[in-house]
Amino acid sequence: MPTLICALIWGMMACPAMAHGDDAHGLQPAWTFDPWIVAPLGTLALLYCVGAARLARRISRPGGMHSRNCLYSAGILTLAGALLSPLHWLGEHLFTFHMIEHEIVMAVSAPLIVLARPTGILLWGLPGRVRLGAGMVMRAPLMRGLWDRCAGATSATILHGAAIWAWHVPIVFDAALTNPAMHRLQHLSFFATAILFWWALVWRSDYGSAAWHLFFTMIHTSVLGALMALAPRVLYVAQTQAAMAWGLTPLEDQELAGMIMWVPAGTIYAAAALTMLALWIRGPSARKAQNV
Repeated sequence: MPTLICALIWGMMACPAMAHGDDAHGLQPAWTFDPWIVAPLGTLALLYCVGAARLARRISRPGGMHSRNCLYSAGILTLAGALLSPLHWLGEHLFTFHMIEHEIVMAVSAPLIVLARPTGILLWGLPGRVRLGAGMVMRAPLMRGLWDRCAGATSATILHGAAIWAWHVPIVFDAALTNPAMHRLQHLSFFATAILFWWALVWRSDYGSAAWHLFFTMIHTSVLGALMALAPRVLYVAQTQAAMAWGLTPLEDQELAGMIMWVPAGTIYAAAALTMLALWIRGPSARKAQNV
């Protein structure tokens, strides 16, 4: 499975493609080649493949890693699909598809990668001296203190929510669409804060607290989606300007995008919250937070 990730990621790199922002408005859907996206994804895939192979040789029963490999593979492949496939090209033309792209990054890829707990495996993918140095940096009091502050459930929920709301301010969102550097930063902030958010809730919080923060996130993202869907006028002018070519008015494109954030994305958060709530009811009222 790890080898499959590498093969598919490097296969995507070999596809006929275009650099982000160089020809964003062609006539046919196309794969997107942006070195600032492909290189990190390829690196993450390669490090995981190497790390998983090294660990498989060291442990007596490597079969226990199968589920983690599958989760990480699914996370990386859905992330690559959102950012490199024709979905990304469509997202530069229609707000509806742009919203789908963002929700895949935050509500599908991020939790899958978090559930895989890949940190150790990724570290094993590094050369020996680099791995030791990275481990020392991660264990440094300053880094541990910063991580503990940011990876608390409340802090992570606030950071993730702030990123979502800030980037959906209409003038900021439209600016990111027309500026490749801002667009990359937007995707990075969505993904990074989503990883932090899901990690805090899955691995560092008791089930009851995790359920509460997931419900809260569902509510505030649904409110944002509803504001888009029910707005009486177009708020995202640059993002919706190509909608007429696709048989939609700009307002209809905005309404569909808002509905996607409101209902399907909200359903994912609600399902995760209900899962945490069920685990909380079945087991002890709290579980010991893991110091990771």
